[in-house]
Amino acid sequence: MEYNALTLKAVELLKELIETPSISRNEDKAADIMEAYMKANGLVTQRKGNNVWSLSKNFDANRPTILLNAHIDTVKPADGWQHDPYKATQEGDKLYGLGANDCGGGLVSLLMAFIGLIGSNGLDGKSTASALPINSNQPNYIFLASCEEEVSGKEGIESVLPMLPPISFAIVGEPTGMQPAIAEKGLMVIDATAHGRAGHAARNEGDNAIYHAMKDIEWLSKWQFPKQSPLLGPVKQTVTIVNAGTQHNVIPAECTFTIDVRSNEFYTNEEIFEFFKEHLTSELKARSFRLGSSHISEDHPFVKLCIEKGLKPFGSPTLSDQALMPFPSLKLGPGESARSHTADEFIKISEIDRAITLYLELLVG
Repeated sequence: MEYNALTLKAVELLKELIETPSISRNEDKAADIMEAYMKANGLVTQRKGNNVWSLSKNFDANRPTILLNAHIDTVKPADGWQHDPYKATQEGDKLYGLGANDCGGGLVSLLMAFIGLIGSNGLDGKSTASALPINSNQPNYIFLASCEEEVSGKEGIESVLPMLPPISFAIVGEPTGMQPAIAEKGLMVIDATAHGRAGHAARNEGDNAIYHAMKDIEWLSKWQFPKQSPLLGPVKQTVTIVNAGTQHNVIPAECTFTIDVRSNEFYTNEEIFEFFKEHLTSELKARSFRLGSSHISEDHPFVKLCIEKGLKPFGSPTLSDQALMPFPSLKLGPGESARSHTADEFIKISEIDRAITLYLELLVG
């Protein structure tokens, strides 16, 4: 199958990124590659830490601005890889490698769409989008390759947004099968501590903290918040870690457990936390409230355009940097979420090709 020049360039760039380890908080070499590539293709870049971005030519503050964003960091390789996770291995239409699907495919596709939108003549010395000139009625664009997304780090997109012009709307290139994810669940991690009193296990003394924790854990397993989202479903709380005890013959005075909370758009993380404090006996401490659920209306013009193109809006259970965006946004990217963080992660070249084409169709109108 033959692909256009933008797709071929995207794949070559993605191969280089796959072979450049970029675990969260160690993305400097990948950021160097992105910065150098963008400059070589005629883009004026800015950089903060391992975040690299570029504004479209003739940027006009009086026009609306669309942000195109994807991340350069990856998780560590999962167990079970049959391919080398740090070698870009192409087998037919599939390109294997760590980060190929999450979020390399979206990253390079959005970059090529950005280059096409602004009519850069950096690819092979020829204009890539002579039919797509920016005119006075079109918006500004910003392409941002951000870091620390997989760990929701404070040196990632959150550190860059204050440096950008006001954003009207954003596309986040997470893998969604190129269907618009118009809502996503938020995340809050709560550290809980149940308190008791130490004693000898052979005697009828002490107050076992594990038993107190068990009551709270049972309540959490059964409770359901009444407001359920048609897109995201119910709020989901899951106890994922439990620790207690020092040795077999000592009743533990303390039992700690971790609660993973995935919120929908009807409840803020603060509201959920306060509700849990009222109903649990354990001491609770939220690590952060900053990663709330996000949602964009189906009446938003871009969502309407997606629907006109035959795309189907849905709600995503996975978290992204959308949670940190105080403006309307949606996730739309090549690949499938189910491939993320798995062994033998891959992206299809045909998916990248379709993504670039569809991004341009949607953004040009």
